[in-house]
Amino acid sequence: MDFTKHLADKTIVLGITGSIAAVRTIELAHELIRRGATVQAVMTEPAERIIHPDAIECATGRAAITGWTGKVSWVEYCGGGDREGDGADDGNCSGGDARSADLLLIAPCTASTIGKIAHGIPDTLVSIFATTAIGAGVPVIVSPAMHESMYNPIVRGNIEILRDQGVTIVGPIIEEGKAKIAPNDDIVRWAERALDGYALSGTRILITGGATAEPIDPARIITSRASGRMGASLAYEAFRRGADVTLVHSGRIGFSGIREIYVETAEEMTCAVLDELGSGEGGGADGGYDLLISAAAISDYTLDPAADKIRSDSQLTLDLRPTRKLLEAVRDAYPDLAVVGFKLETATGDVLIERAKAAMDRYGLSMVVANTVKSMGGDAGDVRIISKKRGISQVSGAKEVIAGAIFDSVEQVVGLAGGR
Repeated sequence: MDFTKHLADKTIVLGITGSIAAVRTIELAHELIRRGATVQAVMTEPAERIIHPDAIECATGRAAITGWTGKVSWVEYCGGGDREGDGADDGNCSGGDARSADLLLIAPCTASTIGKIAHGIPDTLVSIFATTAIGAGVPVIVSPAMHESMYNPIVRGNIEILRDQGVTIVGPIIEEGKAKIAPNDDIVRWAERALDGYALSGTRILITGGATAEPIDPARIITSRASGRMGASLAYEAFRRGADVTLVHSGRIGFSGIREIYVETAEEMTCAVLDELGSGEGGGADGGYDLLISAAAISDYTLDPAADKIRSDSQLTLDLRPTRKLLEAVRDAYPDLAVVGFKLETATGDVLIERAKAAMDRYGLSMVVANTVKSMGGDAGDVRIISKKRGISQVSGAKEVIAGAIFDSVEQVVGLAGGR
């Protein structure tokens, strides 16, 4: 898999505490490193009894900080000093190339450590790193993990204290009698958001993605080859840049940072988008949204489905009729809303571009992304990003890469700017 280096040149201190979920930190460290980060682990004594520091060193390429020394590594890494580092050897962990941390990520974080951080008790290595980071303004992310009975009102109250101090809380997931650590992918995405600069902080973005499906009978549907990967990649990219994101689609990504609205048919998707824009949440006639990105492969035709399963022993003719066009409905109701559309064709080259430009003019789009059916259902694509302000640019690669290029253009063409 091709990993986009969203964390390139970032130093993340990974705090590991004494939860059984500490066994997950090997792969978590790998995920952070795959995305370009340098990872320096710091462990409490109970964590060392669950996962050996040598295993952490193998995963990160750096010896874990496990002891208290006169080098005061918590100040060196989380004291808010020069992020480029001076090459000084800390005598414990850095191998002569210590850098101040861009982020302190504590995963897993026990109830005990949450309480210590919330009440300023720096008597473990991880809690003193956190106390120092909060005081220096270094971003802190905490991912709790414990038995469900320990995730009680006292611990929840301590978590709220951390939130009030600007600490990001990821998870936990309550299941099987446990407050489980969040999935590694979720933790990594929150880390990327914390370190991306919040370019779209304060903006609200509505995205449609994936295929819709029109029922023929209770067992059969008409749909397309769209997988929903492009819509999900766009939603993740908007989140990564600090936006408040809602994704309308027929799938489920199950990520806490993105609000999802589930739909199946073309009419359900159009109604969901119009309802969301008309909700008034956040003020304004467009529901407080700054941008709509219509990336879904919406069915062009629908029909009246049979009440019972159609028998398969004879020829069948379906009476199809056109569906309502989402972009027409949105533009009629919200003429001033910034909209980015997608244009899918079997045509290529100049024909593809001309048809995309025609769609841009027809619907009053700020920008249009032109692609061919070859991109449907796959992990990668080849698109043309078209706007009157920036002209035409071609982007090929993983859909995560394409989503990044689209939002680079969105920030310039639509003029969205974060408030953080």
